Amino acid sequence: MNYFLSDADNWKHLLPLTFTRPVGALRVGISTIQEKWERQLDLSVGFITQPHLQDLFGAQRAGEDVAINASLLPNAALVDAVLSLEPGQALVQNEQILALAYAGTEGPNEMHWERIPAYMQKVEFVGEVISIDRPWKIFSENGVALNFDFEQLVSGRASQTLSTTNNVIGDPNKIFLEEGAKVEHSILNTTEGPIYIGKEAEIMEGCMVRGPFAMLEHSVLKMGCKIYGATTIGQHSKVGGELNNVVIQGYSNKAHDGFLGNSVVGEWCNLGADTNNSNLKNNYGDVKVWSYAEEEMIDSGRQFCGLIMGDHSKCGINTMLNTGTVVGVASNIFGAGFPPKFIPSFSWGGASGFEEHQFEKAIGTARQVMERRDVDLGVKEETMLKAVFDMKLAQR
Repeated sequence: MNYFLSDADNWKHLLPLTFTRPVGALRVGISTIQEKWERQLDLSVGFITQPHLQDLFGAQRAGEDVAINASLLPNAALVDAVLSLEPGQALVQNEQILALAYAGTEGPNEMHWERIPAYMQKVEFVGEVISIDRPWKIFSENGVALNFDFEQLVSGRASQTLSTTNNVIGDPNKIFLEEGAKVEHSILNTTEGPIYIGKEAEIMEGCMVRGPFAMLEHSVLKMGCKIYGATTIGQHSKVGGELNNVVIQGYSNKAHDGFLGNSVVGEWCNLGADTNNSNLKNNYGDVKVWSYAEEEMIDSGRQFCGLIMGDHSKCGINTMLNTGTVVGVASNIFGAGFPPKFIPSFSWGGASGFEEHQFEKAIGTARQVMERRDVDLGVKEETMLKAVFDMKLAQR
């Protein structure tokens, strides 16, 4: 059997984060959904994704394949059930399709995720299922995913020695430092969850960190940073100020003071000095968030919900972001006042109004930003971003 993570019918519901990556490439906890499944299956796992993402992420099918709903976080029972599927069987729970085992030349079809093909046999799954089917699920389920990843990643391994200049509250065995990680003169609290520091990552002096928390390779917490769990900082990112239950996918900076809470930030983003977001309405009601799938504001069902920002977007100094703000891909926000709660991809402006962020200018900025991390913006990446620019879903 060959195993694939299928966007299924979740891709539009997870925009703008999935404009530039398959659902299975989203980071929740320490690792991406794909990395979790590969670790649990002990097999390479490919993607079945959108046409404009195929050149970057697509994989060749080879006959008898199992397509897994990519929004699902793996656990032992679910993995066993997927591995037990025979060709022609569909794993389901309460009419939700979890995985499809195709036979021979039968191929995945988007409609299969709405209704099971007539030739397939239902196999009911009765265990726990966690589905990342909306952007806010990334931060709301981050604690569960981070704890799971931590146990998997550090089992049977020895942490690098933590410097004695630090003050540890809770179990020091719940702190794990990869090779080259540096932490000095900081307060680390593991009473609510573990703390994972990736290779060559650094926590500068004066930081206060409460788990569950993870930062990946080559990332930096700047001096005096305050972190509340469950928070994840992806690779090659710089963070300062105050964060509470935030997931940064990677290669992004919030390097200065300012508050960010209950939020998801994509890759190659930059939040200017003293950028702040609201994560709670004044009336304490549920937060409404723009949905690309429904093309309207929908109730998130959450009292706390901050910023959802797509890849390559930026905001200037002193930017104020309202509760439940959604920013698309490659937008540039600046100026006084609160900008709208929904900012389409490739927008340029602020509270006083927006114009189109010209594609060539946006690509020029992206190229410069990526070069600072010694990463090239390749032809495939540029083609993918042009496809996003041209999409009706960009909503400009």
